[in-house]
Amino acid sequence: MRANKLPTEEIERDPAAFADRVTADGRFGFAAEPGRYRLVVSRACPWAHRVVMTRRLMGLEEAVSLALTDPVQEIIGGDPHWVFTERTGSPGGRDPVLGIHALREAYLARNPGYDGGVSVPGLVDIPSGHLVSNDFDQLSVDLATEWGHLAREGAPELYPAALREEIDAVSDEVYQDLNNGVYRSGFAPDQRRYDRAVAAVFNRLDALEERLTDRRYLVGEHITLADLRLWATLVRFDAVYHGHFKCNRRKLIEYPALWAYARDLYQTPGFGDTTEFEHIRAHYYRVHTAFNPTGVIAIGPDPRGWLSEHGRETLGGRPFGEGTPPGPVPTGERVPPLEEQDRPAGDDWSVPKS
Repeated sequence: MRANKLPTEEIERDPAAFADRVTADGRFGFAAEPGRYRLVVSRACPWAHRVVMTRRLMGLEEAVSLALTDPVQEIIGGDPHWVFTERTGSPGGRDPVLGIHALREAYLARNPGYDGGVSVPGLVDIPSGHLVSNDFDQLSVDLATEWGHLAREGAPELYPAALREEIDAVSDEVYQDLNNGVYRSGFAPDQRRYDRAVAAVFNRLDALEERLTDRRYLVGEHITLADLRLWATLVRFDAVYHGHFKCNRRKLIEYPALWAYARDLYQTPGFGDTTEFEHIRAHYYRVHTAFNPTGVIAIGPDPRGWLSEHGRETLGGRPFGEGTPPGPVPTGERVPPLEEQDRPAGDDWSVPKS
């Protein structure tokens, strides 16, 4: 989907163009080695966010370096591209490690004939400059299960074997109706398909509200990948999906259990400390010019509500199970405090120039 074109068909998310796996034993050709890979993400993107959260919770910051693209994509050849800019810490508009301006260059290094879309996250093999994978779901699973020898002491079990079937079943429902459903609502080409998509969004939110009323986490007694997958959408819901994508039957803050659940996780290391609302708002409102042609960025909602008390501790459970919280965020990866994210965007988020 070109963000600056009006939709003519219902949005369909293509399978990952590159899905090589990085494993502990290298059985698929890529071994989990410290310093070999660079994870390219945008803080605006929910699909990338779940991988960033997994990396943070597992304590893999030193093993896998992080590269931040600009939240506002640059139009190159008529298509939006994830690019590096000085605004997000890349001197001269090139990633200091990979030496590229646009993530597409890593795609082309892997396959010079590639002519498809470019998405984040992208895991890049630093020595070759080749993209290894843009499969956000498998990247999360592998970071949670195949990098244990490089993970921090006390890293949680985000994908425990005994719960995988339930995690996958819950995640599939959330993906179909909510994670991807907000996009199907926002990019609906006609009333009938919008009505169908937005109904699924709120039916799923209603079901999740009921599920989370008397349990602290989606599956089991601690955080799992199911929570990361859901939360990446919830944290963006009132800021962009409610208004920008017309998912406006109710706000997240109108769901007592879901809103408390979302705040509980926001205040848990690995969640709020990887979230940058300025990037989220700038991306959606600046890039989707088909239905926001002025590029005006909405100012709200006030993000400080994420720090209010939630009371979810009374439901029991331990966020990290038998593990421990991750340590401080590395200096170069810290997001601004909430009070600095609650300000008018002004001209700070113009389309980047190459």
